[in-house]
Amino acid sequence: MEAKKFFDLYEPLKDELEALSKYIYENPELGNEEYKACVAHTELLKKHGFEVEVGYLGTPTAYRAEFDSGKPGATICYLAEYDALPGVGHGCGHNHLGTVSAGAGILLSKIVGEIGGKVVIGGTPAEETCGGKVTFANNGAFDDIDVALISHPYDKDEESGTSLALNPLEFTFTGKPSHAAAAPEKGINALDACLALFHSVNALREHVLSSTRIHGIIKEGGVAANIVPERAVAQFYVRTTKKLYNQEVTEKVINCAKAGALAAGAGLEISQFEFPYDDLLTNQRLQKALNKNLNEVGITNISVPKGPGGSTDVGNVSYVCPTIHNHYCIFAEGEQTYPTHTREFADATLKAPALEAMRKNVVALAMTGADIICDPELLAEIRAEFDKETAVFRK
Repeated sequence: MEAKKFFDLYEPLKDELEALSKYIYENPELGNEEYKACVAHTELLKKHGFEVEVGYLGTPTAYRAEFDSGKPGATICYLAEYDALPGVGHGCGHNHLGTVSAGAGILLSKIVGEIGGKVVIGGTPAEETCGGKVTFANNGAFDDIDVALISHPYDKDEESGTSLALNPLEFTFTGKPSHAAAAPEKGINALDACLALFHSVNALREHVLSSTRIHGIIKEGGVAANIVPERAVAQFYVRTTKKLYNQEVTEKVINCAKAGALAAGAGLEISQFEFPYDDLLTNQRLQKALNKNLNEVGITNISVPKGPGGSTDVGNVSYVCPTIHNHYCIFAEGEQTYPTHTREFADATLKAPALEAMRKNVVALAMTGADIICDPELLAEIRAEFDKETAVFRK
């Protein structure tokens, strides 16, 4: 659909959206503590006719907002984040990100009465920590969603790429305390078992793909040098480029822990200390549809990401419905840029270039949602790609 129509619809929303981003910037809240941000989002969405459920899926600062045209058509979901970072506030720009997603949903809601379909905005807390989108993905929140879109502020315009699958493993070794000098033979050293795990993992690195990342710490390793350590706890992240391979490497790391426990005669408990993240399956057909509209609104220098550098809970969404997670530049051309997770980046979200980026990206995201609703063939192509990419997990 024509960009001019959406830009015209944006103008009455401009002040509200900019005020929302500024308010959340001024009131940074850590993951699962985003009470003010959640209220600010949902009150704005209610004002624009959305039906809102706060505390969605049992998470107090999560929400699901829906605007149903009452007519047949695709269901378009925009994912909103609004958690901050300790010390640097909104150094990842989630005040901006959440506003862009809410704005795109509101904008699209203004025309679904004409074209049909449904708009959903998923308010997903704690992206920086325990991954609210995992709760959504694991509990059917996307079962009725045709596509999910999220755009992240950044220092350049960049297509959705990939991320690393992540499994957070905790190993608790249990031994037997004893006097380390007077009666060491009566003790079982849990720390020895834990250190054996680290040595085995270091040997394992030679026999996994070079893209694999296995990194860990010892959280507990004893209480005094003259007591045989009764308890030792290690935490590891196992990261790989693909979910299936992560399962394979995870099993190898677990065997390293079992071997250490066996060698030392210690007990072993294995758990996940955070949610596991899947790798991001970018839907290329959906990204192409967004690129067309980004070009239409004047964003033309869109780069292709070089590869995954980290992990995100959006990956879990991408395994249950077609998803993209692209990036948009909040800096003016030629202006000094700053990386995310800095105070300078947080401050940049309030400046004129970022506000113009908000305007253009809200419009492009809404236009893409409208294109999918109006073009069943486009949706079928998006779905066919998704089905092909995830077929192995449905067998």
